[in-house]
Amino acid sequence: AAALSTGLATIGAGIAVAVAGSAALGAISEDSKLLGKTLIFVGLAEGIAIYGLIISIMILNQV
Repeated sequence: AAALSTGLATIGAGIAVAVAGSAALGAISEDSKLLGKTLIFVGLAEGIAIYGLIISIMILNQV
């Protein structure tokens, strides 16, 4: 169960980062002032993998 939560969260985060990253690069190429806002969206997408890792640690610790 712990491996499943980490694996699925990482796959979801990878898809989210791919979509958000490509959209962010397109937006930054048109207006460089959007860099800070786009980094927030990519960071939120990366957070999904961290949440999956936290859940797997909680499962392993029987919380």
